[in-house]
Amino acid sequence: MNKRATILCGALMASAMALTQQSNACTNIIVTRGASKDNSAMVSYAADSHWLYGELYFHPAMDWKAGTMLNIVEWDTSKPLGQIAQVPHTYKTVGNMNEHQLIIGETTWGGRLELMDSTAIMDYGSLIYVALQRARTAREAIQVIVDLANEYGYASEGESFSIADKNEAWVMDLIGKGVEMKDGKNVNKGLVWVARRIPDGYICAHANQARIQTFPLNDPENCLYAPDVIEFARSKGYFSGKDEGFDFSAAYNPIDFGGVRACDARAWIAFRILCDGKFTYEKDGKMITEDADDYLDYVMGKNLKHRMPLFVKPARKLGVKDVADAMRDHFEGTPLDMTQDIGAGGNALPYRWRPMGFKVGDWDYINERAIATQQTGFWFVGQARHDLPDIVGGVIWFGTDDAATSYLSPIYTNTDKVPECFREGNGSLLKYSPTASFWMNNRVTNTCYRAYNMIAPTVRAEVDKFENEQMGGKLSENDQKVLNEYNKLVSKAGGKEIKDKALNPIRKMLTEYSVNTAQNQFDHWVALEQLITVKFIDGNVKAQNEDGTFKHSKYDEGIPDGLTQPGYTEKWKEAVVKDHGDIIRVR
Repeated sequence: MNKRATILCGALMASAMALTQQSNACTNIIVTRGASKDNSAMVSYAADSHWLYGELYFHPAMDWKAGTMLNIVEWDTSKPLGQIAQVPHTYKTVGNMNEHQLIIGETTWGGRLELMDSTAIMDYGSLIYVALQRARTAREAIQVIVDLANEYGYASEGESFSIADKNEAWVMDLIGKGVEMKDGKNVNKGLVWVARRIPDGYICAHANQARIQTFPLNDPENCLYAPDVIEFARSKGYFSGKDEGFDFSAAYNPIDFGGVRACDARAWIAFRILCDGKFTYEKDGKMITEDADDYLDYVMGKNLKHRMPLFVKPARKLGVKDVADAMRDHFEGTPLDMTQDIGAGGNALPYRWRPMGFKVGDWDYINERAIATQQTGFWFVGQARHDLPDIVGGVIWFGTDDAATSYLSPIYTNTDKVPECFREGNGSLLKYSPTASFWMNNRVTNTCYRAYNMIAPTVRAEVDKFENEQMGGKLSENDQKVLNEYNKLVSKAGGKEIKDKALNPIRKMLTEYSVNTAQNQFDHWVALEQLITVKFIDGNVKAQNEDGTFKHSKYDEGIPDGLTQPGYTEKWKEAVVKDHGDIIRVR
């Protein structure tokens, strides 16, 4: 192994092991209004963690007395971090959205670990959920995040935040400033950060790698940043040069082999899917179009300088289903396709159990990290619908476990209650609950893992049926019913502000739809788990009639008719023969 290969493999292995230990390796896609079918901004988020339970967090709007303190608990570990002053009023939040259609997602990238602040109170999860309770717009959320971290200190690693409202969508890269104690206080408390507004008509994606590089220094309409973001990097020796050449990612999260292969590759495949294989973007005032696969040298880790654009134009107007399905990808149809190598086993399983990295002889290797992954706690596509009033506009399409074989159920962000199957406290990673979506989806998904190419298509067909019904018309029908009642209230108010209590009947309608839709689909998933257990037991596939009943012998209704045994992939057979052919060959 030559010196360059040794360095690359060492960097790759270190990155792989870091991702293995990291509890929050996630993926986000951000869609602006002008890039969507219905003039809505969207953010997708998969909360991928081996330690995170899938449930839908809910906090009603509240008024607070002066002097009230808010306990801050680290999201990843439940460790108490301290207290902060509560504000007089907090907004209703449902998962990662609030009643004003504000959406916040994240991916963690670690970065320079010496910039961790052990004295701080606000971890990245608390910044998200407290900001949702205090901000109405994306710009307000950015300011809340910055103010909280500067006042109380930032207790986590480097992060990318997706922040969108019904008008704007932003991507924000941030990291702490480490610890320098003077007179018993950390004088480095706070953040260095950059936030860029995504141009309307474009999309963005990030996946555990800082994506913002150089940025405009005098365009506050489209770019905001910490006043000391450049000077601090200089003081730490991360950057030298003119301000206009400052690269945030290079300074605070330098790209390496693992950062590309295990992280940025997911942003690349999201772009590739939603842009139909072509990257169109603006550079130096000119529009450029490139083949997505021109970046394979970067994605494969062969040319780390060939960074992708931050924003690209999708090939078509995108709907919620387009974004949801992009979150289900395993690099299909690319050199990284996880279903095609022998690691997929005999039934094309697009997953590799952790750890990601392994060693054989003198060489280090890495398994791919696709967007869809087995350790997802929950995932969503948040939709801020510009053309609808806030009372009905915000919808979080919410699901649990592996995105590839789980469904998204629509939850209005002005609901007064979350469905029992998503409720906080309904089970945990150490306590099974038969009424929890997380556990039922795990039962279905882990059945798929047993013989993926046989079972997963059956589950995906049911996912598509439900989502196409909801996204294709059923939700819109309910929207109209609610709007009709809302418009009656507006007319009755005669131009005056509608009192909050007068909206209770509207919220009741939203709650009933959200809860009933989710619970009915949960019941369907219980039945589906039973069906696939019967249909695919022991490597057999039992035939079904058009009505879904199983075909049976004319002599006995309990004996299958038309049973098949698909066996294994050709790739697997060839590998087995190569490994063990002399023993098993028929003579």
